[in-house]
Amino acid sequence: MKDIPITDVRNFALLGHTGSGKTSLVDAILYKLGVNDRLGSPADGTSMADWADDEKERKISIWAKPFDGVFKSAAGRKIRFVMTDTPGYMDFYGQMVAATAVADAGLLVIDATGGIQIGTNRAWRRCEALGLPRGIAITGLDKENADFDATVKAVQEVWGMRCLPAVIPTADRKKVVDVFGADVPADMKDAVEARKSALIECAAESDDALIEKYLGGEALTPDEIASGLRSAVAQGKLVPVFAVMARAEIGVTELLESIARFFPSPADRPVKNAAGETLDVSAGAPFSGLVWRALNDPFVGQLLFVRVFSGTLRADSEAFNAAKGQKERIGTVYTINGKKQDSLPEAHAGDIVALAKLKATVINDSLCATGKSITLTPIVFPNPTTAYAVAPKTQGDEDKIGTGLHRVADEDPTIRVERNAETKELILFGMGDVHLDIALSRMKQRSNVDVVLSTPKVAYKETVTAVGEGHYKHKKQSGGRGQYGEVYLRVEPRKESEEEWFADGLVGTAIPRNFLPAIEKGLVDGMTKGAVAGYPVVKTKVTVYDGSSHDVDSSEIAFKIAAARAFADGMSKARAVLLEPIVKMKIMIPDQFMGDITGDLNHKRGRILGMGAEDGMQVITAEAPQAEVFRYASELRSITGGRGSFEMEFLRYDVVPANVAQKIIAEAQKHKQEEE
Repeated sequence: MKDIPITDVRNFALLGHTGSGKTSLVDAILYKLGVNDRLGSPADGTSMADWADDEKERKISIWAKPFDGVFKSAAGRKIRFVMTDTPGYMDFYGQMVAATAVADAGLLVIDATGGIQIGTNRAWRRCEALGLPRGIAITGLDKENADFDATVKAVQEVWGMRCLPAVIPTADRKKVVDVFGADVPADMKDAVEARKSALIECAAESDDALIEKYLGGEALTPDEIASGLRSAVAQGKLVPVFAVMARAEIGVTELLESIARFFPSPADRPVKNAAGETLDVSAGAPFSGLVWRALNDPFVGQLLFVRVFSGTLRADSEAFNAAKGQKERIGTVYTINGKKQDSLPEAHAGDIVALAKLKATVINDSLCATGKSITLTPIVFPNPTTAYAVAPKTQGDEDKIGTGLHRVADEDPTIRVERNAETKELILFGMGDVHLDIALSRMKQRSNVDVVLSTPKVAYKETVTAVGEGHYKHKKQSGGRGQYGEVYLRVEPRKESEEEWFADGLVGTAIPRNFLPAIEKGLVDGMTKGAVAGYPVVKTKVTVYDGSSHDVDSSEIAFKIAAARAFADGMSKARAVLLEPIVKMKIMIPDQFMGDITGDLNHKRGRILGMGAEDGMQVITAEAPQAEVFRYASELRSITGGRGSFEMEFLRYDVVPANVAQKIIAEAQKHKQEEE
C-alpha cells in the first residue's frame, strides 16, 4: 500500500508443530486487524485460514496461505502485516519450506502443554538454514497444566539464552504484560523490569555505538532501543518470546505490537539475487519477484503467488520471466485473504500477491522488470519420502491419470510423477501417505478417474564380480541367403575410473570392422536383461576379441544376435550378482523411541552410520535398502505417535545378500513364466 512506507511492513510466516495453535492465532490476528468480522475457528469449520474443503474435512492445515492486513499501533503508526500460515503436519513440510523462503521472519508457535515437538524442531532448523530472524509465540496458556516459565526454560535449554520473554502472562493468566508497556501490575514490576533490562542489554549489544553508550551508563532512547532490538533479531542474537491465548483473545494486541517492534522490515534485511548482488527494495528500483506457490482457482484459473523483493509490480503491465527468457502480461494484481481476493494497483517489496493467467510461468520462476534479467535463488524443496505405483481401475484411462497427476504436481513441487522405464510403472512420489491421498483426491475431482495403488517394484540391477568368457555362433540357413556371425568376448567388472564400457580387442580381420556398431547394439540389447533375474546390467566392461564372418551370409542382424547371446554366455560365467538401490536416511525422534527405531532398522537390513543429538532430539543416520522403506513414513508415524520425522535420498546400488536374492530371482522367474 502506497501510504505505508516499507519500513513499516512486516512479512513473517507462522511455523510450528501440527496442533500448536498456528491457525487459531492467524484467525485471532485477522479478527483483530478487521480483515474478518468474526473470530474464526478451525475446530468448527469457520476458520478464515483453513478454508479449503480438504482442510475442513481433516481439521489440519494443508496449504501455506498468505494474509494481509493493517494494524494501528499504540503510537498511532500504521503497520502492514503480510503473514503466511503454514502447515505443521510433516507431510506438508514443502509448504513451510516455500513460505519461509519468501518471508522476512518466522514466528514459531509452541503450545505450552505440548512443548517443543518434532515440527517445532523442523521449523527452527529451517530458520537457522536460511538465517531467518524469528520470535516464539507460546500458546495454550489457558489450558490446565500449562506453564509459561517452564516452557521458556525448556526453550532456553534447547536453543539458548538468546530466547528472552518480551510478553509474559499474569499469575491468573487472564491477561498478558508487555515488558515495554506502561500498564504493569504492581506485583510484577520487579519481574518485568528484569526482563526489560535483559532485552535492552541485548539491543545495546547489537550495535557498537549503542553498547558504548550503554556501558558508559547513559540510558538508551526509545528509538535506539527499538532499532537495537530489530537489529539483534535480524542478526539472530535475540529471539523474543511472547505469551498469547488466541481463542480467549488475550495477548493478540501485545503480540502485534511486539512483531512491529522486534521483526525486521524488508529494508532491514538485504536480499541478494542468484548472482550475489544486493537488491534495491525502494519503490523506484527495478521490480523482481519469486513465484513460490500455485493454486487452481475455479473462477480465475491458475493463480501464482509472488513475493515482491524489489521495486514495484504494477497491474496492467509487462514483466520478464528470467527463467524462461520471455515476457508475461500482468493483468490484475490480487491480494489474498483466505477466499477473499482484492485487486491492487501495485505491489512493493515485502508484499505477497497473486497473478492470474500467466502463460509460461511456474513455481520457482523469477519475474522482473522488462529490459532486466534478475534471477532470484530458487527454493530447494525436500526430497519425497513415500512412493506408490499408480494404475487406472479402468483400461484406457492411462492418459487421464498422467495428465491429472502432472496438474497436481504443477501446484506442489514435493509431488513428483515419473514413468519408470525399467519397471514400466507410473510412480507417484510425495512426503507421506496423507500427502499422496490428498493429491489423488484432487486428481479424481478434476479428472474423474479411479486408480489402484500398489507398492512400486524395485528397480534392481545386475553386474559381474569376475571375468567370464562368452562365445556364440549365429548360423541360420533356410534357403537363399543365410545368416552368419560369430563373436568371442570377455565380460568383467568395470572400474570406477573407466568411462568406456565397450572395448575393441579385435586383431586382424576376423570380423570386418563395419560390423562393430552392430555388435555394440547387440551388447546394449543384451545388457537390458541380465543373467541373474533379467534386470539391466551395469558397471560391466565387455571386450570383443575374436569371431568369424561369412562373405555372403554375414549381416548386421546376425552379429547383433551373436553379440547379445555371447554376452549372456559370458555373464553367466562371470559370477553375476543382483544389485539393489540403497537410500540414506536421517531420522529425528524423541529419546524414548531410540530402541524401537534402531531395532526396526536392523529388521529392515538397515545399517546405522551414526547417532547424535540435535535441538533436543535424537538423530539417527542410517542407510537401508529402498525395498524395505517404501512405507517408512507411515511406519515411523505409528512407532513414534507422529513425533518422529525423517529425510531420505538415494545413495548407491549395492549387492543383494544371497538369501534375499534367491527370493527376488524366484519371483522374477515366476513373473516371466506368467508373461509367457
